[in-house]
Formats: sequence, C-alpha cells, structure tokens
Amino acid sequence: MSDPYLDERTATIKRHDEAGFAGMRAAGRLAASVLDMLVPHVVPEALTADLDRRIHDFVLAAGAVPATVFYRGYAHASCISVNHVVCHGIPGAKRLKAGDIVNIDVTVVVDGWHGDTSRMYLVGDVPLKARRLVDITWECLQRGIAAAKPGNSFGDIGHAIQTYAEGQRCSVVRDFCGHGVGRVFHDTPNVVHVGKPGKGPRLEPGMIFTIEPMINLGRAEVKLLDDGWTAVTRDRSLSAQFEHSVGITEAGCEVFTLSPGGFDRPPYAV
Repeated sequence: MSDPYLDERTATIKRHDEAGFAGMRAAGRLAASVLDMLVPHVVPEALTADLDRRIHDFVLAAGAVPATVFYRGYAHASCISVNHVVCHGIPGAKRLKAGDIVNIDVTVVVDGWHGDTSRMYLVGDVPLKARRLVDITWECLQRGIAAAKPGNSFGDIGHAIQTYAEGQRCSVVRDFCGHGVGRVFHDTPNVVHVGKPGKGPRLEPGMIFTIEPMINLGRAEVKLLDDGWTAVTRDRSLSAQFEHSVGITEAGCEVFTLSPGGFDRPPYAV
C-alpha cells in the first residue's frame, strides 16, 4: 500500500539547516506582508483581478517573484477563492460583495526560497454561520501547528485538525493537502489534514512544510471546474482555509508566515 505522506518518486523528506530557516523567514515574512497589505482593499465591490494586480506589483517592488505566475500554465500572482470555492480560485472580473468570505493564497520567491501562505477575509457584514466556519478553520490550523513538534507524526497533525473540525460538525477536504516547501514550491511530504495518532513519518528538526486545512460547512467532496484549476464544494456549501509555512525545531515549531501587522485572525482592524 502506498504511503499517503510520501511521493513514491522521492520518498524522502528534506532536513534544512539554519541557512534554510533564515531563507524561509525572509520569504515567509514577505508573503505575510502581502496579505497584510490587502486588508483595506478586500471590501465590497473590489475586483479580484485588481487585488491580484496589487499583489503582483507589491511582490515585484520588494525585489521578489510571485511563484504562481507561469506555474503549470497559471497566469496570476494569487489564488482568490470566494464562498464555496475550496481553493485555486482564479482572479478575474468577479466583484466581491458584502457577506462574502474570501481566501487569498500567495507564494513568493525570495532568494530562491518559497514563502507560502493563505488567509481568510470577511467582506462587509458576514452571516454568523460563515464567520463560525472561518473561526473553526483558524482553530484547526492552530491545533495542527500545536501538534507539529519533534517526536510527533504527520498523523498527529491530521488527527488534531480532523477531530476538532468534525467535532464542530464540519468536514475536512481530502482532495488537497499541505506539502513540503523550501527551494522547491511543492515538495515531499504530503501533509494530510486527517489522520490517526502516531501514523506517518516522524517529525524531525529541519523539516519545513505547509499546514493548510480546507474546512467545509457541508460535505467534504469537491469537484474541479472546467478551467482545470478552480475547486468547489460539490454541495455548494461554504469552505474556508488558512495556511502557514512552518519549520520543525528542536523545541517545537517555527511559523514563518505570521502577520507582521497582527492580522492573522479575522476580522482585521484597519
């Protein structure tokens, strides 16, 4: 039986040294700063294409590169996923409206290192059930991060996320997962957001990866739209996601993509 955590072509998980951690700190801080910059602009009537353009210009002005531009044919500096879009929403002519919940996912390349993060935004007056989903998803990420420490397993991370989400009568998307990150955008291991305690590879200092749970109000099933990128919930229920890039240290876990402005959890006070 194949290992859900490892790519069979490589089957190894890189261990990074202090220079790698320093590179990830710089990349992670810029990625988080991009999302901070957007806070006053994610408002009713905003065009997702305009938000993407702001991201593109901000990253280039910082001397970095948007990792997603030309990645596997993708043409944008971000993914912007609204309401029932689970992930990989394509920026375009869509205008945001009051009541929307929006995930914005960015990855920047700084001196060869990838800072990968995403965050939820509340647009105007958001209904209680949508705000509750966003809060549950944020807590899922925090619990996943708390389980990311030496001696634990990747299954412990997934178990922490799954048990909390399902205990709140939500579901965890299985079709997408976190991943190793560093000089490579998507690397081994697969960081699955469901699991059993003690299962999967052991966490060791030097490992760097993303944790990015996608949580649905309804069922877990998703479908891919004809554009080949956009994933939506099959039952049209709301979906939310938060993502951080993290590294395992001797003492626990370092989060590289924390918001410099303190905008890690919505609503964000401008």
